[in-house]
Parts: sequence; structure tokens; C-alpha cells
Amino acid sequence: MAFFRDTATIFSREFAPVWRDPLSLAFSMAQPLLFLYLFGPLLAEGTATPGPAWQWFVPGILIMMCLSGPLMSGYFLLIDLIGGSMERLLVTPVSRTALLIGRTLKEFVVLLAQAVLIIGLAIPLGLELHAPGVLTGLTLLVVFGIGLGALSFVLAMISAPGGELFYGITQIVMFPLLLLSGVLLPIENGPGWLQTAASINPVTYIVEAERALFTGGFMETPVLYGALAALVTAALGLYLGRRRMAQGL
Repeated sequence: MAFFRDTATIFSREFAPVWRDPLSLAFSMAQPLLFLYLFGPLLAEGTATPGPAWQWFVPGILIMMCLSGPLMSGYFLLIDLIGGSMERLLVTPVSRTALLIGRTLKEFVVLLAQAVLIIGLAIPLGLELHAPGVLTGLTLLVVFGIGLGALSFVLAMISAPGGELFYGITQIVMFPLLLLSGVLLPIENGPGWLQTAASINPVTYIVEAERALFTGGFMETPVLYGALAALVTAALGLYLGRRRMAQGL
């Protein structure tokens, strides 16, 4: 019971600024909305995914949000480390695992709310809603987002107190992961070396799984590969994050 109480306490602490400053959450949605309304209509029909182009594009937008949101969530932990508030938490009897889980749950709620909003706005544009596939896709997205958030926290703890390592690595890693996953344009249209690079990018498999699920396909091979990639990312992130929290900062 103490663990769940500690987790709820940390979650409430982390989520409180979102309630107090909803404008920051709205601003974080600006880029996905711009891509949805200004880039999405430019896509021609006949992408690799059956059905309207929105079935292909919207899952890419969701992954883009995942990379720009949970992957950068360590920034807020870095602020706590620099300001000293994290050290004050560590001298309390609160569970170290709860410190990590509570923070990742906050990222879970924010990412899920943003994803539901994007899907809702895309339906009038032509997105066909396959409810079971969309729900499964959201679950996969959240599992992946939790893993990215936990890895971001680990990087923030390693980078403290300066933070230069955190900013450098996240910027170097985020854009190649994004561009090589084919979220904006089909990778199969690129040269061979680009397709080879995309094949070793784990995000590529999650994007393909999301697109298959958004068309209602559950038994397709990309869904299995994407689920494995998301689960490995989450397990690795939570393991490394818990270990780092237990060692202290």
C-alpha cells in the first residue's frame, strides 16, 4: 500500500503544474496540429497503407508526439535536480521506484490525452475509426512513451547538474529517429541506404505497427514487431530508471 500511496503522491505532484498551466499543454500541441492540418492534406492517396491517406499519416503524428514529448520529459527532472527539490525528495522515505513510476504515469496521461485529441480532430478530415485497432494502437503508443520517458529521466540524472549532455543527446537522437521511421514520407520511396538505416531504427517498427492497427489489422507481422519494440523499450527504460533511482543522484 505504501508503494501505491507514494506513486499517487508523486503523480499528483508532477501533474499539478499541468492543471495550473494548461496553456503550456496547448502550446505543446501546436506542432502536431500544424502537421495535421497543413501537411496532411498534401498527402496523395495511395500510400502503402490501405484506405485513406489519413490512416497512414495520423499514426505518424502520434509517434512524432511521443518522440517530442516523453523523450524530452527528462528536462523537468533536470530542473528539479538543478533546483535541489529532487534531493529533498530523496531524503524522505518515499519509494525510489515510486519516484520513477509516478513521473512516467504523468507522461502516460498527457500523451494519451493528446493522442485522443489528435484522433478526434482527424476524423472529420477523413480518418476512418477502427475502434479496436485504435485502442490497441493507443496502448502500444503509451507503452512506448513510458519507456522513452524513463530513458529520458535516466539521461537527465546522468547529465546533472549541467544538463549539456541531456540537451546534446536528445537533439542528436530525436531527429534521426523521427526521419528514419517514415512518419512524414514513405521510407520505401527512398534510396537503398536510407531503407537499410530505417530497418535498424526501432521506431520504424512501432510506426508500421500503428499504421497496421489503424486499418484494423491485428494479426499482421508489423504489429508483432512493433509490440516487441515497444515492450523492450519500456522494460529497458524502467529497469535503468529504477536502478539509477536506487543508486541515488
